[in-house]
Amino acid sequence: MIKVGFTGDFCPWLRVEKEFEHGNWQPLLDSVRPFFLQNDLNVLDLECPLTTANTKIKKTGPHIKAHPETATMLNYLQCELVATANNHFKDYGWEGMQETYETLQKHQIQWLGSGANLEEASKTFYWKKDDTTIAFINVAENEWTTTFGKEPGCNPIDLVNVFNKIQEAKDKADFIVVIAHGGHEHYELPSPRMKKWYRFFVDAGASAVIAHHTHIISGYETYKEAPIFYSLGNFFFDWEGQRNKPWNKGMIVRLNFEKTKPVTFEMEFTSHNNEEVGVFLMSEIDKKAMQNHLLQLNEIIGDDEKLELEFHKYIETWKPIMNTWIQPYQGKYLPSLYKKGFLPSIINQNKKMLFTNLIRCEAHRDILINSINPNQ
Repeated sequence: MIKVGFTGDFCPWLRVEKEFEHGNWQPLLDSVRPFFLQNDLNVLDLECPLTTANTKIKKTGPHIKAHPETATMLNYLQCELVATANNHFKDYGWEGMQETYETLQKHQIQWLGSGANLEEASKTFYWKKDDTTIAFINVAENEWTTTFGKEPGCNPIDLVNVFNKIQEAKDKADFIVVIAHGGHEHYELPSPRMKKWYRFFVDAGASAVIAHHTHIISGYETYKEAPIFYSLGNFFFDWEGQRNKPWNKGMIVRLNFEKTKPVTFEMEFTSHNNEEVGVFLMSEIDKKAMQNHLLQLNEIIGDDEKLELEFHKYIETWKPIMNTWIQPYQGKYLPSLYKKGFLPSIINQNKKMLFTNLIRCEAHRDILINSINPNQ
């Protein structure tokens, strides 16, 4: 039996980086290290470039990075492969990506999911042990880091491309794992669309799907004998203002591969970077509570109507924000006045219908995005 371990977001910056610089980093990982040492391969989501570069790309949201030598932590966890298709890996441009690759090579760590162009970024990673070959395909939802051609970046989720990669891997590998980075941040369920897409990966031939990005543990299911984990949450990701919250909980998963048999799995649960810096296995009490909560989430995931209902509830919480974002009001005060109802909407029903069609229709959306993107 071959054992492969997976984690969610790994970003060794802020307090973690300071502990590393002071030489106090090994105790931060000792609680979870035995889990990784039992595996034949470990695959971590490298959520940031390991670079000293300072030139940031133009994007919405924060830019994050960590010192290159924090890659030593990956060695300590016996991590030989990192997934790099995510929404932060290109935060410091091609320079930051290149320095990260050089660092990973120095530490004898391989990567997938990004590259100098789309062809490189979309390459399937094949790993072999004894007479068993496992293919890994790494994709990310389209934000500011993905590539669509000759520019460097991360491998974007494209259903046709993923399907073709899975078909290609069928002839070369005994098992296929799709690692997806996407979802709704801080929301503990997949959207109905995500469930449909990830199940489609299995329909196409994937043996398992592992996902992260949402910074919160989500549920999981076994579909046609293939495990689908909708989000592992964070693994080791310090963040100011996030203490004793769902952000600080994670799931680490071990997939077990045995020829001619379905993939099986084991889970452990962690807490990290609360008042004490580090990542630690949960106590038995906390672990049991998390397992019970996951059973509730899994029940919702398994019922299309319940999943749709929960997602509509989530959308309702976002409507005031989204409606404010699409208004032409700018500055500090006008958006606030609109949100409080002191200013009217100047987007009429016909215009909303137009926006709906432009955004919902894939062909129209392609034109819209390329027309309004300030970086193009």
